[in-house]
Amino acid sequence: MKAVLCTRHCAPEELEIRELPDPVAGEGEAVVRIRAAALNFFDTLIIAGKYQTRPPFPFSPAAELAGEVESVGPGVSAVRPGDRVAAMIGYGAARQKAAVAADRLVKLPDDLDFERAAGLMVTYGTALYALKDRAVLTPGETLAVLGAAGGVGIAAIEIGKLLGARVIACASSPEKLAFARGRGADISVNYASEDLKEALRRASGGRGPEVIYDPIGGTASEAALRAIAWGGRFLVIGFAAGEIPKLPLNLVLLKSCDVRGVFFGAWSDRDRAGSGANLAALLRWCAEGKLSAHVHKAFALEDIASALHAISDRQATGKVILRP
Repeated sequence: MKAVLCTRHCAPEELEIRELPDPVAGEGEAVVRIRAAALNFFDTLIIAGKYQTRPPFPFSPAAELAGEVESVGPGVSAVRPGDRVAAMIGYGAARQKAAVAADRLVKLPDDLDFERAAGLMVTYGTALYALKDRAVLTPGETLAVLGAAGGVGIAAIEIGKLLGARVIACASSPEKLAFARGRGADISVNYASEDLKEALRRASGGRGPEVIYDPIGGTASEAALRAIAWGGRFLVIGFAAGEIPKLPLNLVLLKSCDVRGVFFGAWSDRDRAGSGANLAALLRWCAEGKLSAHVHKAFALEDIASALHAISDRQATGKVILRP
């Protein structure tokens, strides 16, 4: 089989394409023929050695996959050869086949394609865990989404609307904001040309958003926190801007608000049943047309450098997919 390999911490252009022996399913595993693998911002960090997860070399990037079960190992009864499945595995999906723990696999609805299914795992999984399980978002609350046109941002907009929130999309260009409004955002804020704190207050009738979803970090984080509603919840998703902000704790005191971390991957490892239930719901909603799971572009395995640059250069609106 063909695989993308990271043999040392490197730039996207230095990743290698190699032929490897086909994997064999061990105890509790299934071999999946991967039809689509999805990339995320953290893949650019993992290959550079700048992420909290540091796999041993050599490894393949890409945490999400969708495909068909090819074979199963001893002790596996929940899936069988021919089943259409998806999974989140942390890393290792940028290849044509992978041996995956069977309890990570979720069966696909018949009418859901592989590319959208692969793209659901991290972005929508993170958004649902963040908004339902961490923020406990309730109908009628106002949700502000930073980085609203990226994969995690679009997921948060769509999940927020499903949960009954009023959504403010925040992004850096008119084009990105138009895209976010097309995915359901009620109002938009351009933080490249507006004062984010004041704009969020205006957009929320002076109260401030009850929930702020921040996958960006950088200077936008403090500005958004200054606008948060009394008793609000600030969700720390990631740091796509490259800078980890230092939030003044006096703001947390003055607003009596919470700053809540969202580490979806670690939660998924600790609560396989809860994660599996969330992912099954997401796949069902997507098949029913309630989620777009928008694909920005699909790339060949050999074009992984271009795919990763589309993410790191913030050119992607939606998910970036590999076709192994």
